[in-house]
Amino acid sequence: MTVTANRPKTEPEPTVRAEKRANPVRFLVLAGLLALLLIIIAPLLIITINAVKSPADYASGGPLSLPPSLYWDGIVDFWNRVDFGQKLWNSFITSFTVAVLGVLLSVLNAYALGIGKVKGRLWFLVFFLVANLLPQEVLVYPLYFLSKEAGLYDSLISIVIIFTVIQAAFGTYLLTSVYQEFPTELLDAADVDGAGKLRTLWSVVVPVSRPTLGVLFTFFFIWTWNEFFLPLVFLVSNDNQTVPVALGVLQGDRLMDVTMTSSSGLIGILPALLFFLIFQRTLTRGITAGAIK
Repeated sequence: MTVTANRPKTEPEPTVRAEKRANPVRFLVLAGLLALLLIIIAPLLIITINAVKSPADYASGGPLSLPPSLYWDGIVDFWNRVDFGQKLWNSFITSFTVAVLGVLLSVLNAYALGIGKVKGRLWFLVFFLVANLLPQEVLVYPLYFLSKEAGLYDSLISIVIIFTVIQAAFGTYLLTSVYQEFPTELLDAADVDGAGKLRTLWSVVVPVSRPTLGVLFTFFFIWTWNEFFLPLVFLVSNDNQTVPVALGVLQGDRLMDVTMTSSSGLIGILPALLFFLIFQRTLTRGITAGAIK
């Protein structure tokens, strides 16, 4: 016959979920975030509604009324009028090339400054920091003169070169601070295995820092896609214009009605929004990897 000892009963502690439910601050924060989300989404919803609304429906019901039927002529007319497919390709190939080259150049620079410990690296970091602080209006005339002398004016190559250097300046400054804290054990193990500097870079450093590189790639792509001032100056011909330039040039066109204007705004923002949603997981992983050691 087995005798079981009576264990003293302990009162159940409140769970974490119950504490969260009882915390009024949590509800206030969620309500504030929800209100902020609605403020951000509201302009996009209004543009979408007016893009599929006929000019007659807009005149009768105003910008906030729902359309009785979907009207696609505004989107089709705008697409054909500006040859938007060509503008879309120009923006995509420019942004993608800048993102790839910017990340590559940032990795090489940061590897030399953060891990290689080159002499005078502090002055190099100051230089890259100052380069990030310079406004584009200061750079436009010397870049315009150099592009003219090199025969690259009104060419997508000039925009790729300019924005690759600009984005790489930020990427170098960020990656250098990351590589300064790179685990020395991995570098020592690669050195013991006889790996050279380049092999250590591509086989050890790049795979470990892949989440951060993914964040840089996404930001470089979106930043380049949204650039307006320098492409407006350097891309004067219609065949070389990017999406923001095409939208900006047509804003002053008197022949564009409200429906076509809303269609241009919707079509212009959708590619960047889709790219952000596709690479949202990459951003989350990169931020999490940078926060957790």
